[in-house]
Amino acid sequence: MVTLEGIPVSPGIAVGRVVLMDDHRRKARLQPITVQEVDDQLQRLEEARQASLADLHRVHSEAAKEMGPETAKVFLFHIGMLNDRSLIDPIESMIRDQLVNVEFAVQQVLSDLAAVFGAKTDTAFSTKTDDINDLADRLLAELRGEQGSPLDHLTSPTIVVAQDLTPSQTAGFDREHVIGFVTELGGRTSHTAIVANALSLPAIVGAGNATDTVQHDQLVVLDGDRGWLILDPDQETLEHYHGLVEQRRVHALSNEDLNKEPSVTRDGVAISLVGNIEFPSEIERMQRLGGEGVGLYRTEFLFLASDTEPTEGDHFAAYSECVQRLKGQPLTLRTVDLGADKYTQARTMIPERNPFLGQRSIRYCLANPAMFKRQLRAVLRASVLGPMRLMFPLVTTLAELKHAKMLLRDVMEDLDEEGVAYDRSIQVGMMVEVPSAALMAESFAREVDFFSIGTNDLVQYTLAVDRTNERVASLYQPCHPAVLKLIRQVVRAARNAKIGVSCCGESAGEVEYALLLIGMGVRTLSVTSGSIPRIKRLVRSVSIEQCERVARKVLTFDSDAEVAAYLRDRARKIVPEAFEGRALGAGG
Repeated sequence: MVTLEGIPVSPGIAVGRVVLMDDHRRKARLQPITVQEVDDQLQRLEEARQASLADLHRVHSEAAKEMGPETAKVFLFHIGMLNDRSLIDPIESMIRDQLVNVEFAVQQVLSDLAAVFGAKTDTAFSTKTDDINDLADRLLAELRGEQGSPLDHLTSPTIVVAQDLTPSQTAGFDREHVIGFVTELGGRTSHTAIVANALSLPAIVGAGNATDTVQHDQLVVLDGDRGWLILDPDQETLEHYHGLVEQRRVHALSNEDLNKEPSVTRDGVAISLVGNIEFPSEIERMQRLGGEGVGLYRTEFLFLASDTEPTEGDHFAAYSECVQRLKGQPLTLRTVDLGADKYTQARTMIPERNPFLGQRSIRYCLANPAMFKRQLRAVLRASVLGPMRLMFPLVTTLAELKHAKMLLRDVMEDLDEEGVAYDRSIQVGMMVEVPSAALMAESFAREVDFFSIGTNDLVQYTLAVDRTNERVASLYQPCHPAVLKLIRQVVRAARNAKIGVSCCGESAGEVEYALLLIGMGVRTLSVTSGSIPRIKRLVRSVSIEQCERVARKVLTFDSDAEVAAYLRDRARKIVPEAFEGRALGAGG
């Protein structure tokens, strides 16, 4: 029994047989042509382009129905590329000038373009490589008249293993039989990862030499929670995971009643459970699972799902849809958190050497005020439609916060002059994601209406660990005492200033960590939709006094291992059922 490790990008457990995709693309052979054959080759290119466009329109329509319009915009980008003469003209020129066959010209031009991005180490470029390779595959398949794939005639639960997958391949999976996938390449922010999450399809990327290790039709377990692919599981492991799948199914049924119950501790203290979303279409699931609103709307996906910058109208349409779907529940919207491994590096002539410490998040917004003001205008216009709060990401200095608030006031004055209505009392908050913000929390608390602690980045910047790098993943520890002391300081500052404080990192969705956060004074937890039922079960099983005792004890420990072991032990005793559906090893 062998276990391969990768980066988990979409949670869940899947047990099935491998279908190994041949992702090592076959080379198109160079075939010289005569001048008389040029027009025929150009005609073949145009026919392949039109056929690919027709197929992309079909895929986009189906994706919009299943994943929502925002995620489906990935395929509008592909359509735009195929309609872009700057992409097609070099292919036609190569056919005319070098007298080569169309297959070779398509492969050469698009592979050269992909190589420009693929040579970069920043993951922002790899997303463009995926898109270009996707288009190359489409055109070459049409030119070769290829039909069918190993996935066309599936009859049993299947886990796809490939060197890489394009967004189109992922969206086109037979959802009745494909229950998960593993790739050797890719990162958390790739379009393929976004599609997997939108489809709730367990997925792992960055899994080393997976295609060289697994075999076709091999029995495997895909643990999307931990980032594990277990090959040839023994009977005990197989039974364990089958048990987890069944327990999760039963828990989902029992949670239907729990979801209707209030999120209140045994001694009557309300703990607000709200959802983290990327797309408006996720709101219905969040509400169905018992969420009380949206605590973090990641608006940067309006940029990532399209090759063009969203207009004020695009922003307004998305925010309005959120408010309408929420039906009176609150929406907390984070302004665009672009940079680092995301959107900006692919759009600059000279990419930053260390983008995680560069012009990202609020810094990027302040450096691009026209773009920032478009979003702020849309936020304010939508604020009259329902309860909405606004927060700024990755604030590190008071100057940044005051600059952002100044631009917000400028937009308010513009709307006043235009006679456009907006919520004049809209709450304005900030993310606490870096040590400087946590240490200066008392000063920041005088400038904002609320704090939202983003543990993902707070852990990363406190411990100097890239949370997307599998090589140092073991060092990324939300339970590190230094991180906990910073959180305690932020909560105290918020309490003294009588402003709200929430936690919206992934850790808040873990039962044992939520137990600690409640004990430290956090009363709003913003988590992924799937985490809401188990956190509500915890909330309804504890008293505030219990949680506070746990927090006091934990803050005396000197190591993350001690903290994690103690929290796990206490949480198991309080809500043992929350651990029954966990993957093998998730509890240590």
